[in-house]
Parts: sequence; structure tokens; C-alpha cells
Amino acid sequence: MLEVGIVAPEFCLPNQDDVEICLRDLKGKWIVLYFYPKDNTPGCTTEACDFSDAAPDFSNLNAIIIGVSADSTAKHRNFIEKKDLSITLLSDESTTMLQDYGVWQLKKNYGKEYMGIVRSTFIIDPKGVIKAIWEKVKVKDHAKEVKEKLEELQKSD
Repeated sequence: MLEVGIVAPEFCLPNQDDVEICLRDLKGKWIVLYFYPKDNTPGCTTEACDFSDAAPDFSNLNAIIIGVSADSTAKHRNFIEKKDLSITLLSDESTTMLQDYGVWQLKKNYGKEYMGIVRSTFIIDPKGVIKAIWEKVKVKDHAKEVKEKLEELQKSD
């Protein structure tokens, strides 16, 4: 797993509109990068809607919210349209970025083992340094918690 204080791994992935988004293009902004298992599932929908609702607050803090899963760009488009989301979703079907960020892990469900995404969130500062990490995120109040942490980091920056 990555640690606070190190430079975030570089990435370039397609968003819901098949436009490539790279970390280097986002320098100068705060980034809330969250990883989630699957579009249109209950927990992931709640998390995406909470981050979408809070997007104007994050925008006022010079921050962009980016969600990442292994779903296709078409599934992301459907998810955004269906739930009226206002955030960017990146598609990592190869799981390269998921592995680089340490969120592609062995999971267990009903006695079965499989590789999957562990719900995690990172705050990356305008220079590309990881400033906060949440592992095994519980969805309830998470967006609010991330916003409060971002405000705290910006005060001490």
C-alpha cells in the first residue's frame, strides 16, 4: 500500500467519455481519488452520489473528484446518466492503476476468494504528493470526512 508523503503513481486512463485523463494534466489542483468496486451497486452508488452532491464544495477548494473502477467507459457513462453524477469516472479495465495504488487485492466473499478492488480514497496535493489515505472505506459520511480532511490539509499547507 502507498504511504502519505510519497509522490502518487502516474496514471493515464480513459474517462466516461473516452477522453484520456493523466495525473500530470491535473498538477496544480488538489485531487480526491477514490477507488470503488462496481458501478450501479448500492454502496458504490451511495458513495458516487455523495461525492457528486459535494462536488461544488470540493471545487471551491480547488479540488477535483475522480472515481476509478475496473468497469468499462460505457458502464461509467450509463452509471453517470442513470444517477445524474457530476464527477469524473476513470476506467481501469487492465487493473494497472488499481495495482499501482495497491487497491487490487485478494478478497473473500461467501467462502470464495477472488481479486477485486478494496474501497479506498487518496487526497493528492497540487504537487502530486499523497496527503491522506483511507483504506477499506465505509461509505456513510465518507465524502464529508474527506472534505473536512482536505480543508484541514489546505490550512496547514
